[in-house]
Amino acid sequence: MNSSEREQGSELSGSTEVLRSTEVWATAADPELAVTTRGQVPPADVTRAVRAIGRVLRRHHVDTAARVRVTQPADAAEPTLVQANIRFHNTPTRVQVTGPRGFAVTFAVERLDRQIARLATKQSRSWPDPARPPLARITESRPIVRRKQCALLTGTPAEATAVLDAMDYDAYLFTDSETGEDAIVHWAQSLGVRLTRQRTTTSPEVIAHASLTTNPLPLQVDSEPARVSTEDEAAQQLCRGGLPFLFFTDADTARGRLLYRRYDGDLTIVVPAGSA
Repeated sequence: MNSSEREQGSELSGSTEVLRSTEVWATAADPELAVTTRGQVPPADVTRAVRAIGRVLRRHHVDTAARVRVTQPADAAEPTLVQANIRFHNTPTRVQVTGPRGFAVTFAVERLDRQIARLATKQSRSWPDPARPPLARITESRPIVRRKQCALLTGTPAEATAVLDAMDYDAYLFTDSETGEDAIVHWAQSLGVRLTRQRTTTSPEVIAHASLTTNPLPLQVDSEPARVSTEDEAAQQLCRGGLPFLFFTDADTARGRLLYRRYDGDLTIVVPAGSA
């Protein structure tokens, strides 16, 4: 668990977004650090983001441009969403976090600081993450309001996990190079990563052993293949089952799909480019 964001769902996969509505953003332009806002974001938050993220990058000796997005819902009771994107050692790196008005930017800056420090020392991410609990709750069926088309990474589960970790995703859709099937990796309930493919299942012991040399995180493999569903059926299953996201094989295209809940309760779906 990829997403404008009052898209607000933990963005789960990199993509080219297909928007269903027009959104107006204001940008504080800077050649190296740009803050994009949506909603009534206080100017003080923009200034805080520029200064604090600049300090973090200088402290870690990271010479890169940064792109920050701050989304302020109209309802003051709803959390502010902050996303920060940089390149660290030439690798796209991102954090995304929510928080109360006046605090979300600070939370995002602290998360970015920890993310850079952890990636620099190749430390594993801990899970569950108290800073960003999963958007898992039982609701009535909600609409899919955004479709994201993305050119999927073709690689190993270890390579997909590296993207999952660096981009601060909860789940990541990719094409498994070992089988040619679409698959996801996502954070398991304890420290480690879980792999689900469209069809192929392999014992966790075999996969974990094969991955030790390339991926320090334990890897579990689902013993069941992804369910074949329509998008409507998947949306109902996610909402009524209280799931934060759902990986399934689309009944029409036979390609993998990643459906997930946004912070506003509606749904976003990630689809492989060219399969819509």
